[in-house]
Order: sequence, then structure tokens, then C-alpha cells
Amino acid sequence: MEKLYFNRKYVFIGLFLFTGLVFLVRLFYVQILADRFILSASNNVLRYITQYPARGLIYDRNGELLVYNEAAYDMMVIPRQVKGMDTVEFCRLLEIDLEDFRERIKKATQYSSYKPSIFESQISRENFGALQEKMFMFPGFFVQPRTLRKYPHPIAAHMLGYVGEANPRTIERNPYYKPGDYIGISGIEKSYEELLRGKKGMKIRVVDVHNRDMGSFQKGRYDTISAPGTDLWSSIDINLQAYGELLMKNKKGSIVAIEPSSGEILCLITSPSYDPNLLVGRIRNKNFSLLIADSVNIPLFNRALMATYPPGSTFKVANALVAEQEEIIFPNTRYSCTGGFPLGNGHMVACHEHESPVNLVASIQNSCNTYYCNVFKRILDKYGFYETEKGYNGWRNHILTFGFGNRLGLDLPGELSGNIPVTAYYDKYYGKNRWRSLTVISMAIGQGEVLVTPIQLANMTALIANRGYYYIPHIIKGIGKPVSVNRGFVRKNESSIDPGYFDPVIDGMEQVVLAGTAMNARLDTISICAKTGTAQNPHGDNHSIFIAFAPKENPKIALSVVVENAGWGTTWAAPIASLMIEKYLRGEVKRKQVEEWLVNSNLIDK
Repeated sequence: MEKLYFNRKYVFIGLFLFTGLVFLVRLFYVQILADRFILSASNNVLRYITQYPARGLIYDRNGELLVYNEAAYDMMVIPRQVKGMDTVEFCRLLEIDLEDFRERIKKATQYSSYKPSIFESQISRENFGALQEKMFMFPGFFVQPRTLRKYPHPIAAHMLGYVGEANPRTIERNPYYKPGDYIGISGIEKSYEELLRGKKGMKIRVVDVHNRDMGSFQKGRYDTISAPGTDLWSSIDINLQAYGELLMKNKKGSIVAIEPSSGEILCLITSPSYDPNLLVGRIRNKNFSLLIADSVNIPLFNRALMATYPPGSTFKVANALVAEQEEIIFPNTRYSCTGGFPLGNGHMVACHEHESPVNLVASIQNSCNTYYCNVFKRILDKYGFYETEKGYNGWRNHILTFGFGNRLGLDLPGELSGNIPVTAYYDKYYGKNRWRSLTVISMAIGQGEVLVTPIQLANMTALIANRGYYYIPHIIKGIGKPVSVNRGFVRKNESSIDPGYFDPVIDGMEQVVLAGTAMNARLDTISICAKTGTAQNPHGDNHSIFIAFAPKENPKIALSVVVENAGWGTTWAAPIASLMIEKYLRGEVKRKQVEEWLVNSNLIDK
């Protein structure tokens, strides 16, 4: 009897557990599997609407808004659901023809008959109003909200960049992006894409047979919330940027200004440029084609980062510092100049008329070619006439620490490295051990094979202003809040030159403006240290180049100016740089006559 009772107990327990298991399975099916089955089987009555986040805003260094978002809409289509609609009225509202309609439907069907894809992108808020009232007439179509970038100031296009549709290669490489998604293509928009884009969400809506929204599916249980992008504070001073673009109107070239104490880029101007609003919305493709077809002005080309030039006489300050470090010259080292540096066989590197002999300070003040040819030759011949390669490598290693010959690593895309040739280049061209200091003497005065970018020139100027170090130039100073610091750019980059060697070079740069080759850049009450340069151009007129920083003590701004095909550095680049310094340090420009002359000058159509 006890055994029978024992067996019955386990039977009842087993039945109880089995019943509970059945209820649990049924509950799981109802709560999870059934909803998912319904979700999958009801695609023809459910609408999946991507919730695109607002991209992060971009401000200038003083909190001025540079980029914001404006509401726009994409017309989406699910080809399988398109039937029994007034196609003529639909085409009229979208301002397209029937043939275009058929082509777009065909393209959408090739992508997927069941999944939504973009039929018409970036419909403005105004045009959406007329569509909204009649959407019930067009089964298979729905409108998906998103945002477009807007620029309150029609400037700084190359620095800010633009946003475009993600291409198939990007989509294949990064699962975050789907067809029709937007991505930063250039400038800040590209460099900081992952911060600016935010995080997408998804809403699932129920629609009836008339394409009318009937509310959320399962009370929004399967919806996900989007997260807005991170706001960025740039280092740009928008007033200085606007002023520089005004001065560079109808000129080809660039202006790059840096705060030496931080490496923050105060302005980055490349000219000719374009209004960034041209590459927004439905007009983007048309305007992009027009801009890229302009082979004369090349407005999409970022000259500040991508153009390379011989630095001309601005390079003499770097050679002076290397010579001091190598104890080739001292402040009182003098060379006579009788019109040039003889190369033999009646050839020479010519020099203009000036006082002679000159010491280090006067050589910079007067930009003496003869002085720097002597200096450069002695650097390369330091270890003997037949040890040119060893002397050259020593010189090159110093020059690389100025930020030349390699990308600086700033937070903008497209930067080029310039060129400080390796000895293998000359070995290949002339033969191993068959070239000497006189073979490459043109680099003494910033010509020959040496090439630099405007951002590298401005960076070298900041290094000199700091007496031997620089911070990597960068365009974003605050991430998420204006007072933050971009931690990727706080490390000092030391040059190979001892700080004590900078004083005579800086004194010489001050004399350039006070009594030398750039007296037209002089400002009362502000000490400017500068160097003129004229870069030879085999394709036309020489380029006008100028580097400067101010004030001499505790400098606030260092900049480079390049005006292509404009001749002497003192003629065009120097007054532009001087006005930029005055604008930044004083907030206004008093020399209106110089300003008016530069603004009204046209060097493109000369």
C-alpha cells in the first residue's frame, strides 16, 4: 500500500510539472514567438520607419553656430505594395515624369520588392506639406523624416566638409550604414563622423489597406530610440575666417592661421572656394557636377592641405636654425654678397642688391641668397667633400623635426606630406656618390625638390614662435562641451634645435618687417616677426608666400599666406598676412585703403 501511494505521488508531481511546462511553452510562444511570427508575416501591413538622429552641431571657438540641422523628408517605396494608384498625380507632386517614375520603381525592385528604399530624397519641409495630405492615395509609398545640414555662414566649406549618401563600398565595409544613409564625405563631417552621426532608431507602425497610419505596432514594444550626435566646438574664429576669405576673393591660394600655444587652427582658407549650402539637399548632385567640372578654379581642391609648393625664401629660417645647431654659423657669422653665389662655369644663384657683408640677423632681414648658399654648402660638406650623403642626412633629420616631409596628423582628411627628398632619390638620378652639395644647392633657398604644404608652413612658424616645439594643428577643440580639450593634440612635438638658437632668427624675422623685405606689413604697437618668400613656378608666374607670427613675445597667432602666380612675397602675401594679424589681435582693421585694394584685386582673370 505504501508503495502504491509512493508511485501515485510521483505521478501527480509529474502531471503537475508537465502542465506547468505546457503553460510555460504556450506563454513563451504567445509572448515571443507569436509576436515575432506576426511581425514577420505581416510585413505587408507594417511599416518600418528608421529614426535618423540629428547630427551633432558644430560651433566656432566663441560659440557661434556654424552648422545646424533642418527638417527634410525622404519618399520611401515598397515596390510590392505599389498598385492601383494615381501615377499622374503622384508624378505631378514630385515634379517628375512617368518614364522617371518607372525607372525608379525598377531600381527599387532590383534592390528588394519587400524592403523599403528611397524613391525621392531630401524633400523640403515646404514641399512635404502638399504631399502629406494625399499620401493615402499612393499605396506602397510613405515619407520618412530626416534632417539636412544648413550653414548660416556661406564660408569655411573645406574645413566643415559636406554630407552625402553612403556608397556601396562603405555599406559593405560598415554594417551601421544602409542604402540611403548619409555619411560625412569631407572635412570635419568626415573626420568626426562617428561622433556627429549619433545612433539610429526604429519605429514600427501599422497601416491599413489605404496606406493610412493606424498607430504603433504592439504599443511600441519593438521600437528603438535614436540618440542625437555629439556637438563639436571648433577652434575656428569665424570672423577671422570670413575676413580671410574676403581678402582672398578672386585669388588662388590659402591662408592658415594657428594659435602657437595650443596648435588650434584659427582659420583655414583655401581659394577659390564655394558656399557649403550648394552641396545640401536635392540640388547637391547638380551643383557638385558644376563644381567638379570647373577645371580653372578647382573650387573643391583644398589648397591649404593638399597643394604643395617650393617654400622659397621662407625656408631660409629653417636652414639658419639647422646651421646654428650644427655649429656651422653663429649670430656674428658674416658672408659677403656681390650679387650672387658662384656655381662655376659662369653660373650663379643670383641675389638682389642689399648691404654687405651680412650676419645672421641681417641675412634674414635682407633675404640674402648668397648667405644661405654658403650656409647650406657648409652643412652638407661638414664631414668632407666626399661625405655629402652623411651631411645631407644630418640636415634632413633636422628638417623633419620641423614638421616637413611627413603628414602632420591633423584632424582633417586629405593632408599631403610634401617632400624632403631622401638620398636614394639623388643616387638614382645622379648615381651613387656622384652628387655634391652644389648639386642640390637650390634647397638652400627653398627651391629644387623641396615641397611643403601651407599647413606645414604655418606649423613651422608656430614652432619658431614657441622657440622649438609645436602642437599638432587641429580643428576641433571641444567634444560635447565647449570647455573640453581634444586630448589627442596636447603632446608637445620638440624640434631638434636647442631653444637658445631661436632668438637671433626671431630678431631677424622682426627686422624683416621693421627695415627689411616686408616693411609694408608693419603695424604700430604690434611687433610682427615674418619672412617673405617667392616660390618659382615652372607653369607660370611665381607664387607669393609669407609667414609671420605676432606679437614677438607671447605670440597669439602664427600664419602662412600663399597667393599663387602673384610674384613677390612682399607684394601680395605680406599685406594679406598683416591685415589678418591686425583683424585677429585688434578686432578691427584701420588700414582701409590697403584692405580695399586687396578685396578689389582680381589675380585670376589678370
